[in-house]
Amino acid sequence: LGILRRAGRGFAVPLFEQKPEAYSPAHSMPQLAELVCSNSLRSDELASGVGLIKQELRELGSALMAVADATRVPAGKALAVDRELFAGKVTALVEAEPNITLVRKAIADIDDPALEGFERVVISAGPLASESLSASIARAVGAEHLYFYDAIAPIVAVDSIDMSIAFWGSRYGEPGEGDYLNCPMNEEEYKAFYQGLLDGEKVASREFEQEKHFEGCMPVEVMARRGHDTLCFGPLKPRGLKDPKTGHEPYAVVQLRRDNAEGSIYNLVGFQTHLRFPEQKRVFSMIPALANAEFVRYGVMHRNTYLNSPGLLDRY
Repeated sequence: LGILRRAGRGFAVPLFEQKPEAYSPAHSMPQLAELVCSNSLRSDELASGVGLIKQELRELGSALMAVADATRVPAGKALAVDRELFAGKVTALVEAEPNITLVRKAIADIDDPALEGFERVVISAGPLASESLSASIARAVGAEHLYFYDAIAPIVAVDSIDMSIAFWGSRYGEPGEGDYLNCPMNEEEYKAFYQGLLDGEKVASREFEQEKHFEGCMPVEVMARRGHDTLCFGPLKPRGLKDPKTGHEPYAVVQLRRDNAEGSIYNLVGFQTHLRFPEQKRVFSMIPALANAEFVRYGVMHRNTYLNSPGLLDRY
């Protein structure tokens, strides 16, 4: 939240925000700082790079980290937040700053008349910038668009999960035992689910774009095509999880993590997907504990745009 720091030092800062006038394919709330792909800000352990930098930000007085800590939900070693509370508190912080003027208007082009007269303009539209603004930036830097496809995991209502099958627990009995809800599968159940993923109908990508995926957020059905047991070494790995009903490690495990403070909805960890909505319902209901699951949000895929920064920046 560099804008808050600048405003706090006495600078007048007009902030243009396109919502609710326009939404990206992945956004749905009018609040600022809406997290879309996951509610997790990744590891909070000091022994990890991402955990260490978060702690350094806390010690430097980061407003964003203060909001994240105030809205966190149980997630084992990860820092996960309630999406709506997080976005609401960030929005309240910005709106309460007297030196920030929040303008709810979509900027379609870096030469937009609304930007005339400002001494400095900082563009921080993010990878989900509108197509017109992305094209304008690409023209300004003399570069073609670079992009990859990112995806969002589904969310289910916790009271629709079959708790006679699912069990609570973290891997190897680590702290936060009740933070993850585990949906086990035996070998036959996994085989049927795996085949369902392979057969599932995807949303078609646009003809003129090659579907490039970010390795760190790959759709579950794309990962499945890499081999029968690929998922069992990825998001469905059973290592360190014993089903208390059998006393053994399942063949595969789907983990769910709390998505709001009330604990009424949970997201399927690592289940980013590009399957059509009816196919998501059909295929993910093949997970025994989710046979009657109520999906409160289906997964979607969206295009992320970025710049080849090393080719655009000089040593300053």
